[in-house]
Amino acid sequence: MPSAAIDDYLKTIYHHTEWQSAHITPSQLATELGLAPSSVTEMVRKLAAQGLVSHRKYGPISLTAAGAQRAAAIIRRHRLIETWLVREFGYAWDEVHDEAEVLEHSISDRLLEGIDARLGRPRFDPHGDAIPDAEGAVERVPFVLLAHAAAGHVGRVLRVSDRDPELLRAVDAAGVAVGVEMAVTDAAAVTVAGVEAVLPPGADTAIWLTA
Repeated sequence: MPSAAIDDYLKTIYHHTEWQSAHITPSQLATELGLAPSSVTEMVRKLAAQGLVSHRKYGPISLTAAGAQRAAAIIRRHRLIETWLVREFGYAWDEVHDEAEVLEHSISDRLLEGIDARLGRPRFDPHGDAIPDAEGAVERVPFVLLAHAAAGHVGRVLRVSDRDPELLRAVDAAGVAVGVEMAVTDAAAVTVAGVEAVLPPGADTAIWLTA
């Protein structure tokens, strides 16, 4: 199997449980990857045979220790490259994902180490996602999805999903950035850095705050 295809599966499975606890199902994996369920079923079977995932028929999919290590390694590459593009080349946070998808499979380990050192070994990418270290360990703090935050909750923005570039641009225009303080005033209103803000539709399921 092509290495890039394996990495894409492992990344998607890994990413699914970063910000919630439920394991991914085959149908969810097929949707995330934009592939036919039959293709995903066959690939998952092959990944299980290689000891990279654990899966029972009709059940959810989880990474084995070996699969998690490999997934963390490729995610480390992706997120370091995104951070590098933003800091060194002036990319906006909505522009880096596709570039990183290409570069993560082509740069050498030596260059990746050089990028990490030059950037001061960052722990988080521009969207707030944790960058695994060379051993695969990550740093996380307790979090809550904005959609689940009660009125009166005040927290620092930990992460904004990079799934939708248009939404990233819209929340940026509303003053939202990783690290700023957000207060939930009621079910439909928030303040960002003390200023009332109007968030675009879908933002409440794309922003995570400190719990």
